[in-house]
Amino acid sequence: MFQGSMVALATPMHEDGRVDEAALAALVEFHVENQTDAIVAVGTTGESATLDETEHCEVVKQVVEQARGRIPVIAGTGSNSTREAIELTRCAKEVGADACLLVTPYYNKPTQEGLYQHFKAVAGAVAIPQILYNVPGRTAVDMLPGTVARLADIENIIGIKDATGDVQRARDIIGLCGPDFEVYSGDDGTAMELMLAGAHGDISVTANVAPKMMHEMCMAALAGERETARHLNDQLMGLHHNLFLEANPIPVKWALYDMGLIPGGIRLPLTILAPEYQVIVHDELRKLGLVDA
Repeated sequence: MFQGSMVALATPMHEDGRVDEAALAALVEFHVENQTDAIVAVGTTGESATLDETEHCEVVKQVVEQARGRIPVIAGTGSNSTREAIELTRCAKEVGADACLLVTPYYNKPTQEGLYQHFKAVAGAVAIPQILYNVPGRTAVDMLPGTVARLADIENIIGIKDATGDVQRARDIIGLCGPDFEVYSGDDGTAMELMLAGAHGDISVTANVAPKMMHEMCMAALAGERETARHLNDQLMGLHHNLFLEANPIPVKWALYDMGLIPGGIRLPLTILAPEYQVIVHDELRKLGLVDA
């Protein structure tokens, strides 16, 4: 259903932490104009952990309305509470999202059977395409390929975002689940290799600031054009690395602020990027012509 460069969209905020609706609308237009292939609204990069349920649904609604069908919108609706995940997923369907992205339940540390039952319950409760999201570095739980294969048999579970950075892990999932199950990278640094190995795209932090180049790199990788993809990816590697100098989305929100695309707001417990890292991120943006010297 989806392929290419799918931006994990940052949620712009005023200095006092309120969502900046005008900047959010402008970001959607920025991605439409720069060939981003899909928008993931209110995932980790969108500060899902600091938005309440009402705000969460409202941001998804605003992104869907601004997109106006010109670009697919995938709503982040995961939670460590199965009931809350169901409610967020229902809301996303009601406001017109094309699909939902559901992170493994964090903090609870469920078993593999608990993970299976959690995602099965959400899929059974809401008839919308759903994408699993495994990011053990943030959730303290790792959904194993065998569990993914079990879930792939559920009709409206269409794929997985794998953010382990382990290309062989993703190859194993592709082998177990078959070519119709959509595997997406959640790690910009290894996304090119994963797409060359058969994945469908990249749910990307870097695409927030370099959307056109990320689209071109992903399209080349999906077409098997290794040299073109590598040439583009080599130019992006500084961003892939330096947008994680502090916890996501701290660096990417500062980068967007530096580019003049959003205000500087971010919600506690997240804080503004440290000054010593601002210099590094600004330099990477300058190298790609995204900001002035």
